[in-house]
Amino acid sequence: MSKISVLGAGTWGTALAIELANKGQEVTLWSAVEREINALAADRVNIPNLPGASLPESVKLTTDLAEACDDEEILVCAVASPYVRDTAKKIGQYCKKGQIIVNVSKGIEEKTLLTMTQIIADEIPGAKVAVLSGPSHAEEVSRGIPTAVVVGAENKRVAKTVQEAFFSDMFRVYTSDDVLGIELGGSLKNVIALAAGMVDGLGYGDNTKAALMTRGIAEISRLGVKMGGKETTFYGLSGIGDLIVTCTSNHSRNHNAGYLIGQGKSTADALAEVGQVVEGVNCAKAALALGRKYRVTLPIVQEINDVLFHGESVRDSLMDLLRRNPTEEYRRK
Repeated sequence: MSKISVLGAGTWGTALAIELANKGQEVTLWSAVEREINALAADRVNIPNLPGASLPESVKLTTDLAEACDDEEILVCAVASPYVRDTAKKIGQYCKKGQIIVNVSKGIEEKTLLTMTQIIADEIPGAKVAVLSGPSHAEEVSRGIPTAVVVGAENKRVAKTVQEAFFSDMFRVYTSDDVLGIELGGSLKNVIALAAGMVDGLGYGDNTKAALMTRGIAEISRLGVKMGGKETTFYGLSGIGDLIVTCTSNHSRNHNAGYLIGQGKSTADALAEVGQVVEGVNCAKAALALGRKYRVTLPIVQEINDVLFHGESVRDSLMDLLRRNPTEEYRRK
């Protein structure tokens, strides 16, 4: 049994706390938002955004970060991507030698173009950092629906430790040393999922969405390989696997926001209706900036930025993609 603290009591953090506790791990769930902890303490069954799930009584709840970080073998950073840097700064005050920090947030920091594990390493030099990602909706993980994910760490022993901590009959965990590739796949797929939702909002069919998803993973892998990720990673769980689930599921906040925009709602109104953090919107500008930095053409990412931030209509944006010059499906290197 491991002592594990999950930092962030949103839907994903709470779902992971449930998964870990059901396995028999000693779990603490922390949030800086007192009302989140108070709500969970008062009712461990009717959890917002996690219907049918229940938080085991064994999960310790706290708003005290020092308490959450004390004597834990693994710290799971599950706050939304815009808050990872600030949380990492605070963790650094209490992080002890040998502790492993597992990032489960997905995104790219717009100002620095750093991934979440890079931010954690930047704020906590020498930390043993890993990433856990894959096709894993919190709504399903919290109910014990069979799920497979991948944990990435440069140190194989760290990856193995995290794998053993999370692995259960219903939560299968693979390992990888491609931390960057895993994070890029998990982040950039959210931008493509916005586009998939827009296609559904317009009323187009399966052909259109399948084409979008396929060309989307081509964009992700082109950029990821240029940045140093492994091509195989983008055709694994954290790449095509996560892309499929995020582009096709009603659980997906990115798909749902895109759907509302495709139906004619503004970005602001769509985000307000979804009511939760939509990571693809946060990531879209950073993804485009990475494409420019590494000189990789990202036509879908470009069009999504035009729709989100420059007022282009979704229909016109789709036509821009369809009318691009004909070319080979895969260009020779």
